[in-house]
Amino acid sequence: MKTMLNIALPKGRLGEKVYGMFENAGFPCPSIKENNRKLIFENPELSLRYFWVKPSDVAIYVERGAADIGIAGKDILLEYEPDVYELLDLGIGKCKMAVAAKKDFRDNPQRTLRVATKFTNIARNYYTSLGRDIDIIHLNGSIEIAPILGLSDVIVDIVETGTTLKENNLTVVESIVPISARLIANKSGFKFKNKQITEITAKLAALTEGQK
Repeated sequence: MKTMLNIALPKGRLGEKVYGMFENAGFPCPSIKENNRKLIFENPELSLRYFWVKPSDVAIYVERGAADIGIAGKDILLEYEPDVYELLDLGIGKCKMAVAAKKDFRDNPQRTLRVATKFTNIARNYYTSLGRDIDIIHLNGSIEIAPILGLSDVIVDIVETGTTLKENNLTVVESIVPISARLIANKSGFKFKNKQITEITAKLAALTEGQK
């Protein structure tokens, strides 16, 4: 019997979309659709085990081998730099990492730029590449109010539609990188369960091609 392939799915709307892709690609697990609070679901015939985890934790489960493969946003991969293989861009959950500021903001290169963000690594790497001196203010939520209250000059955050920015009189001043959901694999799992992982990757790739 094949060993179980462990798949970490991000909880929430994105995870449901991702599971739909797995199902369409021929890797269903009917019990996942039952209305209950279970977190782990198995399809013994296909030797698959799916489980729901917090989106920002998927990469940790995969990196440490609790999951063989998983789906994580490119923002998480850039921020935490987990030691995993990135196999495929699923082309869903699209948004971008951007710098935003008040509409009347003018950058003064003579001053240290105050940057509020929860993506400190991405912000630091981006501004280092520009040779810009910054002071990072790490926040966990409601980042948009930082420039309004004078806590920061700019913010670095994920922008999907830009509605929240507009409502708070902020505007995107620079785009850093496009973000989307990526299929990632544990390095050891990729070696030992290569056939299963390669088959799943190929079928998901065919599906994403069909959506373009």
